Amino acid sequence: MSHSRVVLAFLLSAAPPLAAQDWPQWRGPARDGLVAGLGAPRASWPQALQKGWSVAVGEGHASPLVAGDRVYVFARQGDQEILSALEAATGKIAWRQAGPAPYTVNPAAAGHGKGPKATPTLAQGRIFTLGISGILSGVDAATGKLLWRLPLNDRFPETSPAFGAANSPVVDAERVIVFVGGAKGGALAAFDAKTGKALWSWKDDGPAYASPIVAEIAGVRQVVTQSQSFVVGVAAETGALLWKIPLTTAYEQNSVTPIVRGDVVFYSGLDKGLHAARIVKKDAGFASERVWDNDEVAGYMSTPILVGDVLYGHSHKKKGQFFAVDARTGKTLWLSEGRQGDNAALVSAQGALLMLTTESTLLVAKPDPAAFSVVRSYTVADTPTWAHPAPSGNRLFIKDKETLTLWKIE
Repeated sequence: MSHSRVVLAFLLSAAPPLAAQDWPQWRGPARDGLVAGLGAPRASWPQALQKGWSVAVGEGHASPLVAGDRVYVFARQGDQEILSALEAATGKIAWRQAGPAPYTVNPAAAGHGKGPKATPTLAQGRIFTLGISGILSGVDAATGKLLWRLPLNDRFPETSPAFGAANSPVVDAERVIVFVGGAKGGALAAFDAKTGKALWSWKDDGPAYASPIVAEIAGVRQVVTQSQSFVVGVAAETGALLWKIPLTTAYEQNSVTPIVRGDVVFYSGLDKGLHAARIVKKDAGFASERVWDNDEVAGYMSTPILVGDVLYGHSHKKKGQFFAVDARTGKTLWLSEGRQGDNAALVSAQGALLMLTTESTLLVAKPDPAAFSVVRSYTVADTPTWAHPAPSGNRLFIKDKETLTLWKIE
């Protein structure tokens, strides 16, 4: 079950090589929350982070991207969704691409605002965004020029699920892959990255809120994600269904991005525990085989990270609880105390676990299978921080409710 067998979407032979410190999409270069190529683990963490610039960019949950000397952020101002490029050193805005995006928020999600919720993806000089109402766009990363835009309201009765579109597009070769539509009809679909032309779609279920990944499993390149009622794998080139595992959560809130290592898929859901299943070839197709189930923890809107053979994550149980689980056996290694936050975004950088709670607390912890070992705790905003942090070397770009801020680790 080597990492080398997992081939994820952004690492493409056709694309120019990424700088080691770029953060170009949902959960980083390989969509797994891990930062690679930054050298030895940090020996110590400062008492306080140094605040750099801070810029009002608009509301939303979309995480910032970092590429070279620019930071990109997707946010809402009034009835427009705006993709902005900022100079990483100064916060000065290089360009803005705005488009109308009127949206009526579901009353049950009023506290989360009008989005957008999906993190953009930067690949091959283009940025792809999915707005909260289901508007899919391609933008030139250098200039901000709109390349194409698909409202999709002519294809589906509803263009987003009940709580708004939240799955982040993934790019595979020249395909932009994303779950579109709503509960009354949707599709996991691929679009031409240059033109937005529809290429293929799987229409057996509607979209959930988890983001797709691309992995090679049992020798076949697959798109793996959560739909309204399943964890699914479809062929990356054609969209043909290869396998599915039932997964239903209250109000169809499947929100956890699957993790793949080798032929094993790790998945979770609200009140549904944490699970591992092996995907195997069977007859002319594929089947899933249970590896283990763990009912002591469960992801709601937080996706774990896999460091070595340990899954570190945030469970919604006990009003927010961090955990470590052995990825080989499913055994719970440790649980933190409860009341650790409504939700948390986890990344691994500089030999540490960075855990950003929605209450604007950034915890720095050791990736320790034996205990929950917090090294530092920082307050990084005055308003909720739903977006993942974007690490880049000794910098952290953090988006709160309406502001993007540079924090320096010195």
